[in-house]
Parts: sequence; structure tokens; C-alpha cells
Amino acid sequence: MAVFQRNPTFVVDNTEQRKLLSMFQRREQNLQEEYRRNKPLCFNGRGFQKSHPAKTLQGRTDADATLVSPMLLGVADGVSQIEDFGIDPSELPHELLKACGELALEQLFPAVAPGNFQAKDPYVGPIPLMRRAFEATESLGSTTVLLSILDNSSRIHGKLHPMIAVIAIGDCEVLILRRCGGRGSALEAVFHTEMQRIDGNAQAPLQVARVDDRVDVNFDEAITIDVIERGSAVHCMSAYEGDIVLQGSDGVFDNLYLDEIVDICNEYLAAPQPGAKFTPVQPSVLEEIARRVVSECHKKTDRDANGGLYDSPIGRGGKVDDVCCVVGEVIEWTDQHTEAWGRVQKRQVAKYTQSSSIFCSIQNGLEFLRCGQDSDSDEASEYGTEASNYNDHAGSEYGNDENDPANFFGCKPKPTGSRSPSRSAAGSRPLSSNRPRWA
Repeated sequence: MAVFQRNPTFVVDNTEQRKLLSMFQRREQNLQEEYRRNKPLCFNGRGFQKSHPAKTLQGRTDADATLVSPMLLGVADGVSQIEDFGIDPSELPHELLKACGELALEQLFPAVAPGNFQAKDPYVGPIPLMRRAFEATESLGSTTVLLSILDNSSRIHGKLHPMIAVIAIGDCEVLILRRCGGRGSALEAVFHTEMQRIDGNAQAPLQVARVDDRVDVNFDEAITIDVIERGSAVHCMSAYEGDIVLQGSDGVFDNLYLDEIVDICNEYLAAPQPGAKFTPVQPSVLEEIARRVVSECHKKTDRDANGGLYDSPIGRGGKVDDVCCVVGEVIEWTDQHTEAWGRVQKRQVAKYTQSSSIFCSIQNGLEFLRCGQDSDSDEASEYGTEASNYNDHAGSEYGNDENDPANFFGCKPKPTGSRSPSRSAAGSRPLSSNRPRWA
């Protein structure tokens, strides 16, 4: 394997981020009024992340984080330079996604029947969700982040019209695929976000940050709130059963062309026979896709059979980087989802620990969730995979009892270590349900 110099992602100066926010901001909505059966939707997903072997040899920390839940898919890529200042670069990405997951659990329950759980703090859009999640964190660090949120509250002409809201800060990306020619056709790319990089510099993406004077003596957390509220890219689009949502860190999209990713998905997700009833993909297949994507990304930094370099979007030879990938399929929200989600909402987050990833699955349309394990390990520990597999895992859930509703939203604990010093939460303002959903 060829060993290339790894260029770490740098912490971007506060002032520099603030003056460029208007350039990065996106507020886009793409509605398709095609008639489909009036039903709420959710995600069936899996994810995978792995450090590049060259980085592992250097003893560097994998700062990627992933989250998969029925209403929310997330990826975050911690800024590696933070480690040079004695700060664990993985803490903020994990804590931020954990907070996003908790808000999703409270706010995004589909209102499909009278008497369902009603959130005290209803969902009013991706930006308020991201801001409140950040304000709930305490860790020091800096990270890029991308969330795909399934919102079942939208209606067109009085009919339920599920939407996917994407919020991106930095250079993580999402690619949405659809069988545009009907269920018997191949998957095609219908949506793709763009990276937010200052002056196009791969080492300087827009970031969500909280740092101390070791990194920036002039740091002001209010600037991070500005990044979220004024600099984030928000896209809202119609969601349909069978859509595939693939999102990843910059290591995915710097190393693989979009058509390469589409080809991988079509290789694993063959088109059904014409007229066949829709059947959700097995979660294990979605995990295989995520693993294959990560493997192909790392392969781009190797030499080919003739000793040459592979071509990639960032240049020949690719980029040596940690890679994380989440693959989700849009499926129908069922009564089994309602029962399991409701039980977990009642128990809330009493058993939550800091998470690196959350994986949920439907098995045989009956069991709401089955515990995920590292497929390289024969057994799961109390919290899923052991800490020794922390940088090379496919997911984990709480415990091993698949009938335990706590398994619905299980978390994998981070390896024990020192906590970042606590800080005062940034001031928050009331959120009105009448505000635009991307406000």
C-alpha cells in the first residue's frame, strides 16, 4: 500500500467563518406532488466507519461518528487538528449526534393516530434542532455534520406528504437515489449536496466548534450559533418509499465519484420484478453497502496492479482519511414502529450513554429492532461491540434482549476517558411553531 502524507483538517478562525456565512447558506425546497398512498415513512438504515490503516499506524483518533434512527440519519467528522492541542477530536461529534438523536426521539413521532405521544417541544425545522442539540453539548472540539430528517408533518392539498430535510455544515455530503423509471428500473441519483469549504480548501470546511484558549483565545460560542443559523445548507425534498439515502464524511465523496457510488448501490440492490410488492431491504444488505463504500474509499489510496494511482474526485491517489458511511432506505412507518417508539419515549433516555452510532432495523416486518453487532465479532458485549473494536464497527445497541424497547434507540459508549470541562450554555431564544421549518 502506498503511504501518502495525510493533510489534517484545520480549525478555521471564527472571524473567517462568520464573514463567509452568506456564501454558504442554502435554503432550498423541492416538492413533487406525484400521488402516492397517504402514509407516514421512516428510515431503515445501517452504517459503518473505519480509520484508514495509515492513520491507525500513527495512533491517531478516529473522530467520525454516525447515527441511524427511524427518523434521523446523521454523520459527523471531527476536525483532526484538535488532537494536536490535547483535545479528543471524537468527543464533540459523538455528543452532538447523541443530542440530535434525543431530540428526534422527542419531536419526530409521526402523528398517525389520535392519542399518540405529543412532543412538549415540537419539531419546527432542522436548524432549531441542530442549534438545540449543540447547546445541549459540553465537549470541546470542532466538527462538520450532516443530518437527514424524515418529517411526516407536511401536507399538500390536505394529504400527508413526507419530506426529507437535510441540514449540512461543512463537507459531509448526502446522495439520494430513486428508481425514477418505476420499481423495475435501476437506482438513479436525484439529489446531492455540495461541500462547504472555505476558498475550496479541503483542509478548511465550515465547522461547528467549541474550543478554549489552547486553540483560539478569541473564540466566541455565539459564532457557532451563527454558523448553524446563518451558514448551514438546508434542503427539503419529497420522500418516497424505496428512496435510498447515502451519506458520508468527506472521505467518501473526495475518493469516490457519484457514479461509482450509484453503481455500488445498484450492485447490491437489484431492481424487483415489475409489479412486485415493495419489500424493505434487509438491514444487513445496507450495512454491506456501507462497508463496501468505505473499503473502496481506502482502496483509492493504494497502487493499482501496474503501480499507478487510482483516479478520484480530489486527485490521483485519493485522500488518506477516516471514512464513515450511513445507508438508509425509506420505508413505511408501521404499527410496530408506533408501539416500539412509544415505549421508548415513555422510558426516555434513562439508559443513554455517549454514542458513536445508533442502528435500528426492521426484521421480518415484526421485530422492531434487532441488536447490531460488529460483524467481525462473534458476540456482543453489554453495550454491543467491545471498545477494542471501537474504530472498526458496524453498530451497537443497548444489551442483547431484542424484545427490550430500550434497544430501539441504543447507544454505544465511547471508551472511557477524561471529560471536557463543562461550560455555560449559549443563550437560547424561544422558537415559534409559526416560524419557517428551516428558520
